[in-house]
Amino acid sequence: MPDGEPQPVLHSSASLAANPQALALPRHLSELEGELRRPLQAILQYTNNLLHGLHLPSIQEKLAELLPDVEKIHNASEQLQMLVDTLFASHLHQHGQLDSNAFSATIRHDLRTPINAIIGYAEILLEDAEQELSDTQVYTHLQAILVAGRRLLGLINELIYFAQAPAQTGAPAATSLHTDTAVEVSVTPEELSTKASCVPPPLIASPASVSETLEETINTGTLLLVDDKDSNRDLLSRQLARYGFSVAQAASGQQALAMLQEQSCDLILLDIIMPGMNGYEVLAQLKSDSHLRHIPVLMISALDEIDSVVRCIEMGAQDYLQKPFNLVILKAKITATLERKRLRDRERAYLQQLQQEQEKSEKLLLNILPQPIAERLKLGERTIADSFEDATVLFADLVHFTEYSTGVKPQDLINRLNDIFLAFDILAELYGLEKIKTIGDAYMLAGGLPTPRQDHAIQVAEMALDMLDAIERLNQQNRTHFKLRIGIHSGPVIAGVIGKHKFNYDLWGDTVNIASRMESHGIPGRIQLSEDTRLRLEERFMLEERGLTQIKGKGAMHTYFLLGKR
Repeated sequence: MPDGEPQPVLHSSASLAANPQALALPRHLSELEGELRRPLQAILQYTNNLLHGLHLPSIQEKLAELLPDVEKIHNASEQLQMLVDTLFASHLHQHGQLDSNAFSATIRHDLRTPINAIIGYAEILLEDAEQELSDTQVYTHLQAILVAGRRLLGLINELIYFAQAPAQTGAPAATSLHTDTAVEVSVTPEELSTKASCVPPPLIASPASVSETLEETINTGTLLLVDDKDSNRDLLSRQLARYGFSVAQAASGQQALAMLQEQSCDLILLDIIMPGMNGYEVLAQLKSDSHLRHIPVLMISALDEIDSVVRCIEMGAQDYLQKPFNLVILKAKITATLERKRLRDRERAYLQQLQQEQEKSEKLLLNILPQPIAERLKLGERTIADSFEDATVLFADLVHFTEYSTGVKPQDLINRLNDIFLAFDILAELYGLEKIKTIGDAYMLAGGLPTPRQDHAIQVAEMALDMLDAIERLNQQNRTHFKLRIGIHSGPVIAGVIGKHKFNYDLWGDTVNIASRMESHGIPGRIQLSEDTRLRLEERFMLEERGLTQIKGKGAMHTYFLLGKR
């Protein structure tokens, strides 16, 4: 056994016979023991020949490349022989009793692991040797090893059936051991060609048998192989690398989870039976991690229990593969899983892009309309028209801005105007007021709508004072000399959305007209209020009476200047 290779879990003959619920040993189990030893001895014979008896000068260089894998087959065969010796110990025969559960578990897991190595390395060696050694004894020996390995796998399945069959209740007749498709492997290499028709079809698919689309999918796949056995990782990663996969390896569940925090992969091949953290525990952690749960997981194990398969699928595994692998099926499942993952990734990317575009659209909509109004439109409301019994409307205008614009470059003009209106927008958001629109160099906002509030006049007044301060600050910063004229009036208004493609939230009513007149009949650098607004502010703000002012369309009105807070 190679150094560092984990020792197999063995079920001793004593433990197999000690169970009080043990079943009587089926008569044909002893016949299966003989059937199992014959292909095993054949594999040992052929690997010994390859390791020690073939030194042909013409192929020695090529053979030297193959010998490391031949040694791995030989080591796996010796390990398998030790397991078989333990499994069919004389103590079991003497007592004539069989613990079917322990016996079946030993067969399903322990025996399949070395058989997996025998079949896998034999397939790799045959593919490597096909061109240069196809007409040599080396190639014939390798074919015989592969046939024997497959025969061993078939016998393991028969052993499982006998181990699980009810005791002394009519096990199948001995003829079931020798079907028409069974291959007798205790033959010489020269005889092998006469039995070619009995050999199962190759498990390695030719490149021509897989479409270019699938090959392209495979070639871009990055896999993480998690298995505690060095030989299993080496074998499977080499098999997958031949198909174009990039394969990373982890010797434990803890190492795999640590690797996934630093690097990404498209698919995880996860062994179930591992020391420390087993495959079930690793799978549970993967599916509980929001960053890792999207990675598909294929569970791999020598176990073939339906309960294990169901448990893995219920926990979120994509599929379940039993060792030894049929490489055609393995490749097909990996390809299909990667294709599904790519479709899901594409769907997630599309949905994310769609969400980003939707957020952009909503942001643009909110730049035009108040949020409550935008929500009503999204819910399908066609006509939006609301009446507010009490609101406060503010108009602000940059005095002599038209004259200023005649001597300034268009870009500089827009930059100055944008600085001013951006400062006003920030203040409106700070005070919870609603910007209605800009008209040239004029700015209009309102308080108390679209969501009513009692302190709308106070908030508008405080913002008006801050607007004057903002203009002075920007004048110093930009070396300009703008003056702001502001007018405010409070009263009932009608608000609604007009337009079909270019929406506009606007206000109508006498309150809007009077607020506009308060601004246009005001004084640069000052805030003019109507009598209705004064009544809402006089307890908290310092006011100066201007007296009667002739207002277009209204006649003489009492107006006031807002000076500051009390």
